[in-house]
Amino acid sequence: MLIVKEYDIPSIVSELDFSSYQLISCGNGLLLTRMEKQILDKYHISYQSCCNLKEVLYRIDEVFSMEEASSLEDLDMVSASIAERDYYQNTNK
Repeated sequence: MLIVKEYDIPSIVSELDFSSYQLISCGNGLLLTRMEKQILDKYHISYQSCCNLKEVLYRIDEVFSMEEASSLEDLDMVSASIAERDYYQNTNK
């Protein structure tokens, strides 16, 4: 027997935080989400002085080389997101 649950879709949607994933200009030609900026700030990664996403990824890798990787799950997620965006923005298809 299949049990179907009823969901309050308007309530669920109202709790979603879309603004954290909106791309924002950093003023130096880079576009990062609010969440990415917060996590980069948390690890004192100076994305403001970077001129491209590869440079941001390089600075993230520097943090990985100094810290225990298992404690940097949030930064790993940001790294993957930025790497994917860099690939799609800068790869000739």
